[in-house]
Amino acid sequence: MKRLTDVVLRHRVLVALAWLVVAVAGGATASTTVERLSFEFALPGQDAYETNTGIVEQFGGGGLTDPLLLVVSGDGAVERADDVAGAARDAVPGTRTVAPNDPGAGVLAVSQDSAVVVVYPPVAPGMDPYAVATPALEQVAESASIDGGTVTVSGFNVLEQGGGSDRGLLIEVLLGGIGALVVLALVFGSLLAGLPLLVAAVSILGTFLALLGLTYLTDVSAVVEYLVALIGLGVAIDYSLLVVTRWREETANGVDNDAAVRTAMATAGRSVVFSGVTVAVSLAALVIVPVPFLRSIGLGGLLIPLFSVAISLTLVPALLSSVGPKLNWPRRKPAVTRSRLWAAVATGVLKRRWLTVVGSIVVLLALAAPVLTLTLGTPQVSGLASSSPASQVLSTAVSDGLPAGVVRPTEIVVDETEVDQAAERFGEIDGVAATVAPGADGWRVDGRALLQVWTDADPSSDAGRDTLGRIRAVDVGDAAVGGTPAEDADFISAVYGDAVWVVLGVAIITFLLLARALRSLWLPIKALALNVLSLGAAYGVAVLIWQDGYGTELIFGQSASGVITIWVPIAAFAFLFGLSMDYEVFLLSRMREERDRLVSDAGAKLDERAATDKAVVEGVANTGRLVTSAALILFFAFIALSTVPTVEVKVLATTLALGIAIDALIVRGLLAPALVGVLGRANWTMPRPLARVLFLRDAESDTNRQATPRA
Repeated sequence: MKRLTDVVLRHRVLVALAWLVVAVAGGATASTTVERLSFEFALPGQDAYETNTGIVEQFGGGGLTDPLLLVVSGDGAVERADDVAGAARDAVPGTRTVAPNDPGAGVLAVSQDSAVVVVYPPVAPGMDPYAVATPALEQVAESASIDGGTVTVSGFNVLEQGGGSDRGLLIEVLLGGIGALVVLALVFGSLLAGLPLLVAAVSILGTFLALLGLTYLTDVSAVVEYLVALIGLGVAIDYSLLVVTRWREETANGVDNDAAVRTAMATAGRSVVFSGVTVAVSLAALVIVPVPFLRSIGLGGLLIPLFSVAISLTLVPALLSSVGPKLNWPRRKPAVTRSRLWAAVATGVLKRRWLTVVGSIVVLLALAAPVLTLTLGTPQVSGLASSSPASQVLSTAVSDGLPAGVVRPTEIVVDETEVDQAAERFGEIDGVAATVAPGADGWRVDGRALLQVWTDADPSSDAGRDTLGRIRAVDVGDAAVGGTPAEDADFISAVYGDAVWVVLGVAIITFLLLARALRSLWLPIKALALNVLSLGAAYGVAVLIWQDGYGTELIFGQSASGVITIWVPIAAFAFLFGLSMDYEVFLLSRMREERDRLVSDAGAKLDERAATDKAVVEGVANTGRLVTSAALILFFAFIALSTVPTVEVKVLATTLALGIAIDALIVRGLLAPALVGVLGRANWTMPRPLARVLFLRDAESDTNRQATPRA
């Protein structure tokens, strides 16, 4: 670290210019990067995905994408539905439809004044597969809304977007940036508040530039742009905030500016390196998941901590060396970085260490308890309800008797000679409302026929999943089962089939990294255990909110989704595991530094219990405000992310925000200091065999000879 700092300080102008070039290039190519992002959710090798891909190729649509629904209301709705279906086929060539008067489709006639037409337009690449077809169908709906009757375009895809259009990434970043600026202004009270934001901007633009290169190597999910922008905002600010805070502490103690930079890099910079590597390792868990969508999130996510670390270790010291003291304006008094409040909290925690440990664990376990009822899937139709006309008319139709499976059908490809037999067999299954085998153009191609199987229950409900299981168990010739419900089931198997090995691998690598950084056996074990509790609590509260509906209406203005989106737990694990460990590294590194200083000062006269308690108090006092501020910034970033209309992104953002809040307040603020106090001397020891594996000398002798001095 010393050598890197020396190089940066000698060439600080070149360093700043280099990052300026990267930022400008990233900004200039950002729109190209976004355009090259993918909206596919491929599951290569999975039965449902392969069937759905074949449906799209052979029949022009459906399979991977649920149909649009034209909800016809008013007098004579059932009769008018046939005309609406015909108009839809004329307006968008290649469209396949099912109307109430088609054989076997009587369930689409909800009542005398309400009917539904199932529409499969040709799909187009991009975020909205029906972007080309929807305007034409809306024109059909408007033309058919006459004489008091109405026709409304609806469907699962429409409801999933929240009944509105995406505001765009820039708005979300501005919301997160404003929250961060408020926190930084309170922390610094000077122009220094702008430095972490500047670093974050450069980090985000640089990551987008690297992301552009990644898109030429592999498909990258569009979700990554939000994660890069908002998580990048929080992580870059966190790392630069750690370095700047330590620099400010040293200068407040009268240390020369460049010497303060060097000390900050030797201490806080070292913590940044290990924190960034830990985040990168946790995101690497997604890279080995056999799902391209999640792999791309892992690869794109890896770029966030790597760029944030690189900038914090180069641009930040270069700027602090050049203009750091000038940025203290208008603050006149020396900065006070040691928090009396957090010192008092730590002192109180140590006085009641066992009570704090037991109480905190009980609270975290209580918050985590709902995880036992976790159900993975795509949100239920009722969970997408909103005040939009598309949602209102569809919700009314379902409540009036339209089978929920019409919204998300199971599609089955059979040999054309076995259509009648297959329709009869599938129609007899318990839980199936209707099986339709349309004979019109587009439904039978090259000797293959496409069946629609509509379940009584929502495919994401327990009853719907049971019905799907019975459907997939039926053996009719070479019938292949597709549709989004079947793909959901395969998605769960693909993502979580070997998840335990992925998590175990990440835990082992993280343990080794932390053991090396902290020169301890028990500190990393404690950190991993606390991360498990923190993640469990975050998942549990997310289940209460989104799956069970406690507060969903109040906070988000919509009903419970009934499930947790399939990919959210693994993605949240990858991000939260690393981000939470950041705070652990910040806290424990400072405790270790304080304890080493006490060892250096006291030598053989050291009172181990008193030294550990003193290290805890000083560690918390000097990092409590930092961790809280960093957590608030990330929390605001995730709150901004939760305003994205897409429900899946809302669920992810909620989980991440809850995880950061719980971790910073309960785990790092109370439980971690209490456990360090309980463990005492064990915190600072390491078995010789492990020390050799990590290329460390015995921790105790190393402590006495190489204690880190506090400048």
